[in-house]
Amino acid sequence: MTGTWFRGYKLAFLLPGLLILLAIILFPLLFTIRVSLSGWDAITPELNFVGGKNYANVFGDVRYWQALGRLGLMATGTVLIEYVLGFAMALLVWRNIRGQRLFRVLFLMPMMTTPVVMSVVWRTIFHESLGPANDLLGLIGLGPYQWLTSSAMAVVSVMVVEVWQWTPFIFLLLLAGLLSLPREPFLAAAIDGAGPVRTFFNVTLPMLMPVSVGAIIIRLIEASKLMETVYVLTSGGPGTATETSGYYIYIRGLRDFEIGYASALSITYLVIMIITLTIATKLLVRFVLEGRK
Repeated sequence: MTGTWFRGYKLAFLLPGLLILLAIILFPLLFTIRVSLSGWDAITPELNFVGGKNYANVFGDVRYWQALGRLGLMATGTVLIEYVLGFAMALLVWRNIRGQRLFRVLFLMPMMTTPVVMSVVWRTIFHESLGPANDLLGLIGLGPYQWLTSSAMAVVSVMVVEVWQWTPFIFLLLLAGLLSLPREPFLAAAIDGAGPVRTFFNVTLPMLMPVSVGAIIIRLIEASKLMETVYVLTSGGPGTATETSGYYIYIRGLRDFEIGYASALSITYLVIMIITLTIATKLLVRFVLEGRK
């Protein structure tokens, strides 16, 4: 009886916070769904019901699907690069090297900066005539490159900024995983005469796969919301070369003021991301489980 009363007492304390959390999550979502079923725009600023008209228009919006595909390629590419670089950085400071603490601080600094501010800085760096990027490359006989005015280079520029900003996040998670690994398997590998490369692929990498999967999934979720860097660095240009789905929704909602249609785009995007990331998570988990058999 006392135990039941105590559990109810704990739930009573948790209930206010739980209700606030549900309100913060559910109300915007339900209101967005309601707005997506309306024709709210600059001409009709009201929640008039139009049914599934907005969703029908979404499926015929080629620009939106192109932006979504572009986002998928950019997000996947940046996360893979971040994982490789983050793993290398984590391995570097995992060992007892000179200046280990300094390297840890330096590696984490990009993640501590505001994305919008750093995008402004990178925009200056990538300036074709005044930026230091072309000046430094010119010293070794490369360039100049049209970092922000060429379609291909603009995509590369956005990815460079994203990799620079968020590789420290992968580094932090993988370093924590490395520091938590038991020492016995490494001692056994050393006794068997395994070299550094063989130890890495047969001991370190398999043991760190659960942490790696978690880090990749978290970064994929965050990378799928790529918007600030595009907004500041390229404004989706040149043309629509770097336009992502988030930036396109911003254009239709807050620039063209087609609130109802932008809400339908947002809900469609949310459903696609949930399905895609769920599948990706299951595939990665299955890969880890099969690797352990």
